Amino acid sequence: MNRTINFAITIAVCLLVVVGQARAEVKIPSIFSDNMVLQRDVPLRVWGQAAAGEKVTVSIDDASGSTTADEKGAWAVKLPAMKCVPGQTGATMTIQGTNTITVKNILIGEVWIGSGQSNMEFELGKSLHGKDAIAKSDLPNIRLYHVPRTKNWYPNKDVDAAWKVCSPETSPKFSAVLYYFGKRLHDELKVPIGLINASWGGTAIEPWTATNEERTHVGIYYNGMIAPLQPFAIRGVAWYQGETNVFAGNGFNYYDKTKHLIESWRKTFQNDKLSFHMVQLAPWGGGYGGGQLPALWEAQVASLKIPDTGLVVTTDLVDDIKDIHPRNKAPVGNRLALWALAKDYGRKDLAYSGPLYKSMKVEGNSIRVSFAHVCGGLLARDKKELTEFQIAGADGKFVAAKAAIDGETVLVSAEGVAAPKNVRFGWRSVANPNLMNQVKLPASPFQTDNWRGGTGE
Repeated sequence: MNRTINFAITIAVCLLVVVGQARAEVKIPSIFSDNMVLQRDVPLRVWGQAAAGEKVTVSIDDASGSTTADEKGAWAVKLPAMKCVPGQTGATMTIQGTNTITVKNILIGEVWIGSGQSNMEFELGKSLHGKDAIAKSDLPNIRLYHVPRTKNWYPNKDVDAAWKVCSPETSPKFSAVLYYFGKRLHDELKVPIGLINASWGGTAIEPWTATNEERTHVGIYYNGMIAPLQPFAIRGVAWYQGETNVFAGNGFNYYDKTKHLIESWRKTFQNDKLSFHMVQLAPWGGGYGGGQLPALWEAQVASLKIPDTGLVVTTDLVDDIKDIHPRNKAPVGNRLALWALAKDYGRKDLAYSGPLYKSMKVEGNSIRVSFAHVCGGLLARDKKELTEFQIAGADGKFVAAKAAIDGETVLVSAEGVAAPKNVRFGWRSVANPNLMNQVKLPASPFQTDNWRGGTGE
């Protein structure tokens, strides 16, 4: 009997030792995996789980740091900023505790997140000329990390994902907009690019917002797909979303929601200057939210008043006015890259935006409209008369107007409106206006009555 009891005790002790060892193993989230890109020129945060009180050391090249896991087993190490060295070969990160983890083939460069709903999620393989782009996507210095669709009431600690080297095998299902954005940066900056796609079609902006509220739909996509990435060091965010909020009739209220989203991400990424470059929704004729699309356009332009933001206009990229998903994604990604190159990478000589409404002045029976981002002059995309301008007098009734380019301004007038008060441009959901600047970037829709938009200058 005693021998049986002793044997049982021995087995139990062995099991406890095994379980204890398993629990003591150092673990890291999947954002730290082979083929990753680390953000250059900023302190790097590495974190994970271990046994309470366990010492953890993280090293990469000559940089290293150590810490001790807290009472819940959480640990984090901050490494010094690292430079991007031309011709670099893949580095190795070592995480040492009671066990050792090695992460291989790491590059130092620029890291961006692409997020939003279906137009950001839209796959490269389904985009216009996507097959040609895929065939040319053997780009070992671009790395792709695709976050699977995940939602949760509480912040996830990890996601089932891994970094992949960009190639014709890994690029087809990746975000088309984010791919084209990253490729343009790769070509211009000549540094490795890490792209993190965390998007989900049909989602509103609220569930992407970080929140302290529990058991609420606010934050469920943030908790599932963004929280596990934080506080991974990144340069910025490319954001393409809003269709669902138009259907909800949010209109200009979308501005406050965008501001809240940006502020919450900047807080949780521990970077109050985190760049946020957005895509203005394209025109669409499918019954967009009771006519709320123009008001949401104004909200998106107003977001340029938030520091360190950019906005891409897409009114010229509609291939089917009844399709909410324009297939021509390359110009969208390239225009996002223009904002990043100008604002984040110091390209002062680069035109990065189409004309944005700045001011108006009544001159007799006409109104003269001035713009930011004229970039050498204004023109009509199709070399015809300017379209989609309307003018109104004191009665507020808008009528079709004649608009003529006059230097760096547009002069707007209409027969029967002798004392004009306001102008509208492209102010309807199916508008496809032709005003652009000399570098062929389109003007954003606007209206002059208590306009609240910014200019991003």
